[in-house]
Amino acid sequence: MRRIINSVAPIRICDNGGWTDTWFAKYGNIFNIAVYPYAEVQIEVMPLQDGKPDISIYAENYGEQYIVNRERLGYDKHPLIAAAIEKMNVPTDISISVTIFSEAPAGGSTGTSAAVTVALIGALDRLTPGRLTPHEVAHLAHKVETEMLNQQCGIQDQLSAAYGGINYIEMFDYPYASVSQINVPDSIWWELERRLVLIYLGKSHSSSRVHEQVIKHLENEGPDCKKMCDLRKTAPIARDALYKGDFLALGQSMIQNTEAQQNLNPALVGEDARKIIEIAKDHGAVGWKVNGAGGDGGSITLLCGSMSFTKRDLIKEIEQENKLYRNITIYLSRHGLRVWEN
Repeated sequence: MRRIINSVAPIRICDNGGWTDTWFAKYGNIFNIAVYPYAEVQIEVMPLQDGKPDISIYAENYGEQYIVNRERLGYDKHPLIAAAIEKMNVPTDISISVTIFSEAPAGGSTGTSAAVTVALIGALDRLTPGRLTPHEVAHLAHKVETEMLNQQCGIQDQLSAAYGGINYIEMFDYPYASVSQINVPDSIWWELERRLVLIYLGKSHSSSRVHEQVIKHLENEGPDCKKMCDLRKTAPIARDALYKGDFLALGQSMIQNTEAQQNLNPALVGEDARKIIEIAKDHGAVGWKVNGAGGDGGSITLLCGSMSFTKRDLIKEIEQENKLYRNITIYLSRHGLRVWEN
């Protein structure tokens, strides 16, 4: 019988303590916020029929449709998709058509690729006996990137996509971590959502020579170096501030984290990000965080002041400053990975 499996997973912003969720950090503290827009996956499942492809992929954002050879998956095109399918051991007696879409721009430094992988693994999990927990899905998604594709990758993006909500992650021994969700009254949740702005800087972020230099430097200095400790400190400050509903303190933790990123290497806070920060200051923003590892391109999270019109004026000026800058409408995601069938 024909089945349609749907799954969605949120992206993340405001990742205080990022860089400490990596193999060279060994242990870390991370605060992050899961938000819409989702990464979306839909799988149409049919009985295997002679003459019809058993696995087809539609990467909707790229306008690409192609057939995957189960015997020779290969990683030449959209390797995350191929690796996730290989990892999940799709049964050989069915034909599947996989559609993947996200409104969040690729390379936006918001964990979009991790959200796609989590959503895809969650959907593929419906094709085999048993069910994975959110933590297990996140762990598998991380292994796809690091072990199968040999990419540099921390653990926080996959955990945020799997759990949703606002998270405090304690990585006690890479890659093993505990996740504590920060539950706050609706009034704090709504106010946080109202104040947050996500600005895409107009070009995709990608791991670069700068990141390789930073990693080599941190690896040589060791996990207890001051630069790592400065980053770790920002996560509990953000956690405690949010519990209190203290948005000024939350904003300060974001600023502190961005300065700590810059101390790793000045190029991690690029020219576009600095320009956005100056505009944000002029409009009374109380916090800013260069998302992800930082560097050229990507995105920045802003925490605005108490008046809504200043947020609208801020967005307007940013988009007028450079036609490539774009506000991405976000909503806080109370849920992480969700999987269901039509």
